[in-house]
Amino acid sequence: MTTYAISGMTCANCVRHVTEAIESVAGVTAVLVDLDSASAEIQGTAAFAAIKAAVVEEGYDISA
Repeated sequence: MTTYAISGMTCANCVRHVTEAIESVAGVTAVLVDLDSASAEIQGTAAFAAIKAAVVEEGYDISA
């Protein structure tokens, strides 16, 4: 798993949106988004650019 920082999340609903966005990316096999640490642990072969695009489309940001 690779851990990324997520910015812009303020509630459980944000976590759900980010989780669903990341899960929709081809090649992602597992994801765990945590509000308290503002992070996402992602497993799979998806390119970071594709993951970032999905997260940004939902109105959040992700960085390595």
